[in-house]
Amino acid sequence: MTAAIAVKGLERAFDEVLAVQGVDLEVGEGEIYGFLGPNGAGKTTMVRMLTTLLLPTGGSATVAGYDVVSEARRVRASIGVALQEAALDPLMTGRELIRLQATLQGLPGAEGRRRADDLLDRVDLSDAADRRVGTYSGGMQRRLDLAAALVHEPRVLFLDEPTTGLDPVSRKTIWEEVRALNDDGTTVFLTTQYLEEADQLADNVGIIDSGKIVAEGTPASLKAELGHPHIRLQIEEGSIAEAEEICGRIGPLLPPVDGRTVLVEVEHGAGDIPRVVRALDEAGIEVGALELVHPSLDDVFVAKTGYHLEQEGEESDEDEEAVTA
Repeated sequence: MTAAIAVKGLERAFDEVLAVQGVDLEVGEGEIYGFLGPNGAGKTTMVRMLTTLLLPTGGSATVAGYDVVSEARRVRASIGVALQEAALDPLMTGRELIRLQATLQGLPGAEGRRRADDLLDRVDLSDAADRRVGTYSGGMQRRLDLAAALVHEPRVLFLDEPTTGLDPVSRKTIWEEVRALNDDGTTVFLTTQYLEEADQLADNVGIIDSGKIVAEGTPASLKAELGHPHIRLQIEEGSIAEAEEICGRIGPLLPPVDGRTVLVEVEHGAGDIPRVVRALDEAGIEVGALELVHPSLDDVFVAKTGYHLEQEGEESDEDEEAVTA
């Protein structure tokens, strides 16, 4: 498979901080690649380097076959980018903004107008096309930003946490559009903090932690590596420490989600539930809820990093410097 994105030993340092540390990855043409990591892990730094907004301090990368440093102009002509914060003029209408983007991309007037109208229809904004962007909801602005990134029909689309902060309906709309774009042949590089998003959309997933890739593969293969399911127990009454000690005799404990939940890996799945419940009952510990959970991407993340992926907040990599060339 031809690589739409090829990264070798990529690094980015900010003074004494190495935000991205020798990353290697490859994304095939026509693939959706999910890039997972907590705040400050290096996700946005990676995207900014791959989209020529930030110069690497080591290693190399090509996007759409072009080097991100020596062939930056060609890279920019081949990609679409929708970053976390949409840079949209609130005083322009949606139609004006997309037509302006078409002009900036060098499309002739008639073609640009046609393309703008087609894209507004595609992201379900035709009815709001002549309203000022400042009146749009957050989900509408994300969809408009996505349309702007698609004006020139890019070969590779970068989406940096496109659904953070959106309601479930808006998130689902973005997911559907990403799938449709991919069905049309667009390669998508998707950074996200939402494990379900990566599981639903991505052909392959990379997990970055502290600037390093700690796991990579298909969602199914990564989950299969863990093997055993786990039991999630919500403790209502009794010592949480004692509950952990008892469950620890049955199987390995996973890092807790909160102060009243115990997660224990079990070899025999549902067959181990009576044993766990009986042991806790004999100790006078009351279980409020119990669930058998098969391996998920969250479990993969915990296994590879030692903690759960945060679901809220914005990326806050170390002081990033824009390319000024």
